[in-house]
Amino acid sequence: MKIRETITSLYFYPKHNPKLRLYALWYFVILITIWTILGHTILGFEQAWLHPVVGVAGACFTQFVLEWVDAKSKGREPRYAGDFMDLVNFLVPAWIPGLAVAMLTYPNQMLWPVVFASVLSIASKVLFRAPVGEGSQHFFNPSNFGITVTLLAFTWIGLAPPYQFTENVTGMWHWIIPGFVLVTGIVLHALFTGRLPLCLAWIGGFLTQAFILSWYFDIPWMVPLIPMTSAAFILFTLYMIPDPATTPLNPLRQVIFGLSVATVYALLQVNHVVFGLFIALFLVCAFRGAGLYLLAYLQRTQAAKLVTVDGG
Repeated sequence: MKIRETITSLYFYPKHNPKLRLYALWYFVILITIWTILGHTILGFEQAWLHPVVGVAGACFTQFVLEWVDAKSKGREPRYAGDFMDLVNFLVPAWIPGLAVAMLTYPNQMLWPVVFASVLSIASKVLFRAPVGEGSQHFFNPSNFGITVTLLAFTWIGLAPPYQFTENVTGMWHWIIPGFVLVTGIVLHALFTGRLPLCLAWIGGFLTQAFILSWYFDIPWMVPLIPMTSAAFILFTLYMIPDPATTPLNPLRQVIFGLSVATVYALLQVNHVVFGLFIALFLVCAFRGAGLYLLAYLQRTQAAKLVTVDGG
């Protein structure tokens, strides 16, 4: 009963559940931290140990500075003020992009590209905001934004090879590791975020576009499905696309969002555009942000007309 009430409250009363968002953040922070440590010690991550360190440091520093500036300009108390846990909880959202950009990009031995991507990830939450209700909301997935811009701006930087997630394991571990990521992701979205419809729509859309491309270009059906066999794809599917802060709340709109990412990805593939997963999510988020701005403009226009009519 408690699980049912939790899921119901997530879908219908999400704004009244700030604790659930915090639980989800901590769940992911613990998972991605353990995965980073195991990746550099056992699995076969090919980046340097300093990459996740500077990534987290850059993201946390940026979040701290931006919050300090915003609090000073508005004359309010910074969110990190208070006890030690207030500071820790404030930095948790920055910890995730810091580790994500270090895990998914490969800048050879250089550190500054990881710092650049992590700083840009956090800055995007301030620079790109759309009006929603009485306030505003950032509409780019922070990690994806930082990674995408870095890859496009510096063409000599690439993505981390997908095989690094299971490079040093053998036998059943090639199935256990992706399976663990899959199960933990499903638990996260079933109990905390309410984004399972989005995940399922993205997977369904990816399968559909793969079979369409296979039929149209007369290639073996398993070729377009190869990306789905990697732990990196599962990570992208369950921990990047369904970001609760930058995706729709309504289940139907979640389905549209997931199918849109799959459609844009297919178009990028047909046009031989690399880094299709990240660019597709980037473009869909950009269009969604533009749509939020357009919706807010139409609402203001309609409200102004009603005031004019009532006043007349």
